Amino acid sequence: MKIAITNRFKRSFQKLTEVEKNTFQKQIELLLRKPHPPFYPSLRIKKIKGTKDLYECSINRTIRMTWQYYQSEYILLRNIGEHDRTLGNP
Repeated sequence: MKIAITNRFKRSFQKLTEVEKNTFQKQIELLLRKPHPPFYPSLRIKKIKGTKDLYECSINRTIRMTWQYYQSEYILLRNIGEHDRTLGNP
């Protein structure tokens, strides 16, 4: 699985602390492991209500990330940040 990143994700990622960025790295590695969909409990993956193909997962207790499967080989990272702000604009 390959990663594509939106500009919004890039901007939001830059606002994270170094600890949050390191935690993101560990969580994204779990997300990209096969088989798909991943079922790692620490990710707490959920489909976002009211959307067709957007998902969220936990980076830590306060940081969430949104993404969607894009084409057959990509995960498009859409947004990352505090829970309410991120899920308000997935």
